[in-house]
Amino acid sequence: MAKSWATLGVDLHLEPAGPGLRRGLTDALRDAVRTGRLAPGTRLPSSRSLAADLGIARNTVADAYADLVAEGWLTARQGSGTRVAERRVVPSAGTVRRPRERGRPEYDLRPGFPDLAAFPRTEWLRAARRALTSAPYEALGYGDPHGRPELRTALAGYLSRVRGVHADPERILVCGGISHGLRILGAVLRARGVGTVAVESYGLRAHWKILHGAGLRTAPLPFDELGTDPGQLVEGWGGVSRSGEGNCGSATPPAERPRAVLLTPAHQFPMGSPLHRDRRAAVVDWARRTGGLVLEDDYDGEFRYDRQPVGALQGLDPDRVVYLGTASKSLAPGLRLGWMVLPPTLVEEAAAAKGGIDTCGALDQLTLAEFLTSGAYDRHVRAARLRYRRRRDALVAALAERAPQVRATGIAAGLHAVLRLPPGTERSVVQAAHWQGLALDGLTRYRHPDALADPLDALVVGYGTPPDHGWSGALDALCATLP
Repeated sequence: MAKSWATLGVDLHLEPAGPGLRRGLTDALRDAVRTGRLAPGTRLPSSRSLAADLGIARNTVADAYADLVAEGWLTARQGSGTRVAERRVVPSAGTVRRPRERGRPEYDLRPGFPDLAAFPRTEWLRAARRALTSAPYEALGYGDPHGRPELRTALAGYLSRVRGVHADPERILVCGGISHGLRILGAVLRARGVGTVAVESYGLRAHWKILHGAGLRTAPLPFDELGTDPGQLVEGWGGVSRSGEGNCGSATPPAERPRAVLLTPAHQFPMGSPLHRDRRAAVVDWARRTGGLVLEDDYDGEFRYDRQPVGALQGLDPDRVVYLGTASKSLAPGLRLGWMVLPPTLVEEAAAAKGGIDTCGALDQLTLAEFLTSGAYDRHVRAARLRYRRRRDALVAALAERAPQVRATGIAAGLHAVLRLPPGTERSVVQAAHWQGLALDGLTRYRHPDALADPLDALVVGYGTPPDHGWSGALDALCATLP
């Protein structure tokens, strides 16, 4: 049976043994280079790695590489490995590209994920042991839907110190991440008679769908160089919905004008800019005048590089802003731990919407509380901040050297950058990335279907996911796809 190799989006079908194995490998690699499936500059796996993947002798791979270097298809330099030679790709007539097999990509540059390989296993285990040793028996019961008091107390101190949040433990509700928090809030808003929530023109479709699932409309606010523009919200809504995705296709009637707004003010997702200070004040003033509610998603509040941290919007008016935070970006999304700091009038409604018992694991809550109070969380975040900053700097340097026409924006904070592309090129670049085995999102994916402004061509590049040893290869693959 033929063996298949899917590294970098290339499928090689080889006979498992015999004198033709070296020739078959050489021909398959040559064809992949000739037809563009292996782009110029792409770094190939080491001969040892590829031989292990294919289950063949290392010498066979080394000899095939040597043949292709001699023919000019590949280059080999000490210290930089074996790469595809720079040359113009001319697909042969009648060449049909075989679709890449479904499965895990070679490199993942989608935003929204931290480096899971850097999860502090040893320190987390120590915290878990201490937490379990000192946990009261009642902690193993069904639990209070508000969450464990140990975690709520620890979060109140941390959020006040680091994010400027007014966070009394009695106002904190532990949830299973921001998505879970939005489900709870969606139910609360609907029960209060809210019909429409204003959202940002660019954001997460998953969050909009959660609100739609609660029976709420979403109405996008414009976006410009100062961030999200709340002018329509502040001055009186006159927006028009053009899409059927959860909304009707007509002007928003006065009775359904937004009574809540979902924002990412400290670091807009995905555009990466903070909400301008005048607009922060305007949003809070709107909430005070109208009795509206601001939902603040502070999804990566710990990661700031080139500027002072932007404090939480909630600090301006704790009675009109719901603060949502999560451990998904700082630690790992698999923990399913998030929190809401609620106005006093919402606490019991939100707890009732969550359910009669605690749906978040008590032991993980106790461990996170210990992790926070012991200082281990601060140490982990400091180390992660340095690591992500180095990756961001390497990304900016690689673009300057190999793709100077592509501009990176939104890089002062967070775990992703937005790469602006020439008009009309986003779709082709994302498709090229797919062929390189690179998981990559275009900005269009995050645009609200009712947004009125013309779409921008850009990539949203997450630099959190690849482990440290894979970052160089991920940059090579990315630069090989850029126009």
